[in-house]
Amino acid sequence: MNNISSLNNVYKKGLFGDYQNKNENDLIKIKEIKNINLFQVVKYKISKEDISNYKIDEINFSKSLKTESNSVTRIIWIGPDNWFIFSSKNLSEELKKFSEKDFAITNLSHSRSIIEIEGKMIYEVLKKGTPLDVEKLKKGDCANTVYNGVAITLDFISDNPNIVRIFGLRSFGESLYHSITDACLEFGYKSI
Repeated sequence: MNNISSLNNVYKKGLFGDYQNKNENDLIKIKEIKNINLFQVVKYKISKEDISNYKIDEINFSKSLKTESNSVTRIIWIGPDNWFIFSSKNLSEELKKFSEKDFAITNLSHSRSIIEIEGKMIYEVLKKGTPLDVEKLKKGDCANTVYNGVAITLDFISDNPNIVRIFGLRSFGESLYHSITDACLEFGYKSI
């Protein structure tokens, strides 16, 4: 089965908003992250297993409100004993080491829209739609919040340059995309 992006009919490449007479490097960059594997790992409350004994793609499971990563895989804490694993590689075999009596593993690869924004003004874009104090969040931090009423997860990828990935449910992908691009218009953005 082919994976069709939730933004397939709305995502357009190009320059938008107040981009004229600005250096293209100063514009916010927006891109959709597609064709990525996403798994949710939940440790059952009755489990006595210690998550620190487990690794995925040589990465430890992240601590509260943090992200751990390497060049192809990211593990994001999304709640107590609850993580998202994003990877461009197939992790199905590695995930088999988790006991079904201690953990629930769910493939969510087609359930999320993922939008990455980059640039100096991304904190201003985020502040337009979320009540979260995003100024305090830096590389390796993550948070669950809302953006103009859409439930999202934020993953702060880098501080130099500023890069944040925004994850929302696929069914709200278009609304989330339009909210983010609308917030970017005053700064000018390049959709790549």
